[in-house]
Amino acid sequence: MELSVLNIKGEDTGRKVSLNDAIFGIEPNDHAIYLDVKQFLANRRQGTHKAKARSEISGSTRKLGRQKGGGGARPGDIKSPLRVGGGRVFGPVPRDYSFKLNKKVKQLARKSALSYKAKNGAITVVENFEFEAPKTKKMLELAKNLQVADKKPLIVLSSANKNVYLSARNLPSINVITTSELNTYNVLNAKTLVLTEGSVTILEQIFKVE
Repeated sequence: MELSVLNIKGEDTGRKVSLNDAIFGIEPNDHAIYLDVKQFLANRRQGTHKAKARSEISGSTRKLGRQKGGGGARPGDIKSPLRVGGGRVFGPVPRDYSFKLNKKVKQLARKSALSYKAKNGAITVVENFEFEAPKTKKMLELAKNLQVADKKPLIVLSSANKNVYLSARNLPSINVITTSELNTYNVLNAKTLVLTEGSVTILEQIFKVE
């Protein structure tokens, strides 16, 4: 697949970039995508939830009723789970939600996500650019020029650029990452993908295709 390279004004530069079919033209594997997204979201969970058990509640241990004459079983102490303010039975405890996923499965998932974007015509290639200073206005102008302002774009840079990142930080609909940060969740969460010219080459190196 070949795409025209645009400049930051949205104009065709006359150059074309070939998107490797080994990355952008495979048959998507939905199960691999599911596993990769599941792992990504699981790794983001803090797992710090905690409820106090009966033994952890602060309170008196004295019996609340007399031994006989109550008409039923003798009630336990104030920390009983049956009473308001008592401990919780089988409550949540801190845990680690992360799990292992094979590297080949993750690569397959990312290739599948990129192939979905290519199949849907949701990829734009722009020449390498940078901002002299952080300006949200410049990022908005760029998105409008590329006609992706209302398409929740994910801008993929070949290398980190602080000014470009800061220019998009106040725009909730625009996300900026580098090729090394590319993951299945971010690709699928965006409606359109904006790749810089240099990032296409680096993606081929990351996925080790010729």
